[in-house]
Amino acid sequence: MVISPLYYYNTFDSMAKIYSKKALASKNLKPNKEVVSFILNYSQALTVVKIEEKSFEIIAN
Repeated sequence: MVISPLYYYNTFDSMAKIYSKKALASKNLKPNKEVVSFILNYSQALTVVKIEEKSFEIIAN
């Protein structure tokens, strides 16, 4: 099966149009205090250790 180069161009062009549009996210986000607290505590407990070319994520509770 031979696929035309035009097919690849049209696919790339349509994908570029889809992904270049602005996100339709809501600007009126109001997270509750529990969610914000959880995310802050998680980020403070997270440690990333890099050894050679590998990364290890450690959660200290």
